[in-house]
Amino acid sequence: MAEDRLSKAQRREEARLAAQRIKEEQERKARRQRNLAIVLAVVGAILVGGTAWMIIAESRQPVLADIELRPEGSTLSGGIPVGPDGVAGVTEGAADDAVTVAVYSDFMCPICSQFEQINGETLAELRESGDIVLEYHPVTILDRTSQGTAFSTRSATAAAFVASEAPEEFVAFVDAMFANQPEEGTPGLSDAEIADVAREAGVPEDVAAQIESSAYLGSGADDPETFGPWVNAATSQASKDLGRLGTPTITLDGEKLDVEKYNWTEEGVLAQAIEDARG
Repeated sequence: MAEDRLSKAQRREEARLAAQRIKEEQERKARRQRNLAIVLAVVGAILVGGTAWMIIAESRQPVLADIELRPEGSTLSGGIPVGPDGVAGVTEGAADDAVTVAVYSDFMCPICSQFEQINGETLAELRESGDIVLEYHPVTILDRTSQGTAFSTRSATAAAFVASEAPEEFVAFVDAMFANQPEEGTPGLSDAEIADVAREAGVPEDVAAQIESSAYLGSGADDPETFGPWVNAATSQASKDLGRLGTPTITLDGEKLDVEKYNWTEEGVLAQAIEDARG
């Protein structure tokens, strides 16, 4: 009888323990579900927040159409076009079938300087004859290589300033900037040195003096009274238009130059590409 009673007691205890295990398992499952719901909610918030941040960041990118101070005659793609007369923003006199040759360059970019050395004279001849409109796109992607002096931004802003204040000397200024290009990884040229380059290019003294004194920069890159916002917006627009912005990038009537087919490092190849683009 004692054995039977013990057996019944044991069975009751086992039943109690089994019920307790079931209850504990149900509680663990409920906790896992609650934790999963919390994690999903947090992840969802992060994703929504991240998307919102991306939208906000995108909306903060400067838009060229919204920039009030732009070089006269500049395009909404951030280009400064030059026609046969060699005046920034003026294209009158170009042939009806003139090819628009856009050159995206950074004044700190050594390959951009190489491009100018090889193709600058050819492009000048084609522009002067009216066969092309040469569109300059000064962009700022190499500030990181100038030891904190923001040389790319300063030099591009100076170019925009010259295009506006001394448009007849703009082309000569760009040529002189590449001829006096500092080495990548150095502080670049000071504002006083950029002003000397401008004087060398024939830029009037009153304009060069504003570069030397840094007045052309105003209170900084975001100062709406300067060309800094235009330069930033032009660089942003170039990234959007080209997908991936590297320098130099050349487009012919808006189409990227196929550098595998047309190796611009070889004499005459770019001229042939332009002729082929004209059809």
